[in-house]
Amino acid sequence: MEHKGLLEVRNLKKYFDTNRGPLQAVDNISFSIEKGRTLGVVGESGCGKSTLGRTILRLQEPTSGEIWFNGEDIVKYDKKQVKALRSKMQIIFQDPYSSLNPRMTVSQAIEAPLVLQGIYKKNDREGLQKKVREMMDLVGLAYRFANSYPHELDGGRRQRIGIARALALNPECIFCDEPVSALDVSVQVQIINMLKRLQKERDLSYLFISHDLSVVYYMSDYIGIMYGGCIVEYGCSEDIYRRPLHPYTKLLLQSIPKAEPSRKKSIVSVLTEEKAEEGACAFYPRCSFSNRRCLIEVPVLKKYENNRVIACHYVEGGAVCGG
Repeated sequence: MEHKGLLEVRNLKKYFDTNRGPLQAVDNISFSIEKGRTLGVVGESGCGKSTLGRTILRLQEPTSGEIWFNGEDIVKYDKKQVKALRSKMQIIFQDPYSSLNPRMTVSQAIEAPLVLQGIYKKNDREGLQKKVREMMDLVGLAYRFANSYPHELDGGRRQRIGIARALALNPECIFCDEPVSALDVSVQVQIINMLKRLQKERDLSYLFISHDLSVVYYMSDYIGIMYGGCIVEYGCSEDIYRRPLHPYTKLLLQSIPKAEPSRKKSIVSVLTEEKAEEGACAFYPRCSFSNRRCLIEVPVLKKYENNRVIACHYVEGGAVCGG
């Protein structure tokens, strides 16, 4: 069987049991990421994008589907193999404070995965300190902070620790789960530019998860728009950002804050939490272009133009959403 990229996900599902029945957090998602490229996944809170990343990393067990990494289906991996996989696939978390052990210094936080994976012995202080200094230099964090604790540092420096820790094992693929959303705007720019630099220097592949389409556009080669556990539009980042076709993608793009004092009404007001009836398009209650077919038939992903893939009856009928 041919594999198109470093990471290939096929028909991945992650369901949770609830009092109201199964919650389809990730529902039949497929994509691939090539070496050195970035796939951005965009959607509102609760759409399943973080669950998608954690399931691929085997931090949560998938309900069904395949996850191919370097030509092997890692869904079949046992605990020992999953532990070894951590050196090749790492994650940068959203909150740079809660993701760090408050009892560990900067140096100890970066050392921990190196010792856990058996790359260095715990008593190899010279080797560990040399590696820590190297990783801190790589992410632009002064070595004078090596013995500092997370609470003594600002959010930007804490996130640099998280990135240094992720890079310490020399991974091939990094999952960036809202890595800048908790940071000030000026710091966001620094971290994003650093991630792009590191990708080029180390030939890294990224799965970049965010609710901000403008940030994802800057970071990504391809974008997947996620809604209700499903990918509803997928394609080249330039195509999606410049000419969104799915109604939900259009709303996300229009919700990006703009310096327009005369703009009295924000499209964000349309993005309310409503649930579609079973058997209907999940976006039906919030869509300005819905019709009866959307109520009785769930749209499936189909190729449209320029290798764009969209799940929408309106687009399928030849219309261009949003005009």
